[in-house]
Amino acid sequence: MNKKKIVILGSAYPLRGGLASYNERLCRAFSEKDYNARIETFKLQYPAFLFPGKTQYSKDKPPENINISVSVNSINPFNWIKIGNKIKKEKPDILIIKYWLPFMGPCFGTIARKVKKNKYTKVISILDNIIPHEKRPTDKIFTKYFIKPVDGFIAMSQSVLSDLSTFFDTSKPKIYSPHPLYDNYGKSISKAEARQKLNIDKNVKLLLFFGLIRDYKGLDILLNALADNILADMNIKLLVAGEFYSDANKYYKIIDNKKLNDKVIITDNFVPDSEVSNYFCAADLVVQPYKTATQSGVTQIAYHYEIPIIVTSVGGLPELVLDGTTGYVVNPDPASVAKAIHKYFIENKEEEFKKNIAIEKKKYSWEKMIESIESLLNQILKNDNKK
Repeated sequence: MNKKKIVILGSAYPLRGGLASYNERLCRAFSEKDYNARIETFKLQYPAFLFPGKTQYSKDKPPENINISVSVNSINPFNWIKIGNKIKKEKPDILIIKYWLPFMGPCFGTIARKVKKNKYTKVISILDNIIPHEKRPTDKIFTKYFIKPVDGFIAMSQSVLSDLSTFFDTSKPKIYSPHPLYDNYGKSISKAEARQKLNIDKNVKLLLFFGLIRDYKGLDILLNALADNILADMNIKLLVAGEFYSDANKYYKIIDNKKLNDKVIITDNFVPDSEVSNYFCAADLVVQPYKTATQSGVTQIAYHYEIPIIVTSVGGLPELVLDGTTGYVVNPDPASVAKAIHKYFIENKEEEFKKNIAIEKKKYSWEKMIESIESLLNQILKNDNKK
């Protein structure tokens, strides 16, 4: 039998970040299941004036044994037509598009329309967000344009699945399948070794805030929580590891005003894939004090390394963290976050929560994501046969 062909359209090496890591790991999972899988990625993902970070490109080595074509220009309609025609002629069984931002709607929507003219390829979208965290006037127009040619959807949180119903004909197949573990950042190392690499005192109680820093992620909530009197004498430090994609001054002002300079360590840089394990393995507790959310890859990195987590009760975050079992789910305010941190350390929950995470994380395999895609494809084909 011929292998089924899969083309994944979206971010991948030489681009950096969670989107690239996800697509590369998904491609590898398909290959492990004996699919013929490859990635079509961007030669231009964002114009420089729209990109808030220092660089869009990875400093790591290319991922091994993944077929990546660097070809897509997100702002050139002639390129969209060219890439669409290329994939159309290739006739993959599935074109998979991970959707996270309305800005990509015209590019992805045009490519999908071209591909579907071969009357064979089915288009499946894995949705990070359908309603963006940071809203712009063109969001609905661009998202509706993207959605129209898609045959079926996988939402990685129930909140996104619910949001999806506001955009399209509900007869299109859609399913919920949670974000798999990020298990591609290397093996665990001891806490002592990780802290030695980061030059962090082995005796402190270490909180980790990880990832690109945007206002909706609530770093200000966490900083104000750290200043709460109930944490004053607990020898707690906060490690902030990620590049600022919003005004850094507001956070530094909180640090100064609350006299937190000796309690906060800030690494204002994107953390390369090869160093991610150092940060998680060094931490006692990961804190995600988000103000809004869908799901988060940070949670699934923490689960992989079996690090307990505090999340706020927004979006899909509570779907992954079992309150009082693998971490805590709290209100998005400083007092609630501070109480959870205090409870975790006072009650010595680390060993108990780690054991629970080791069991819970088995739910979030890449094999299950592949099964979800296969199940969705079967639904799409059944619907076609009924027409």
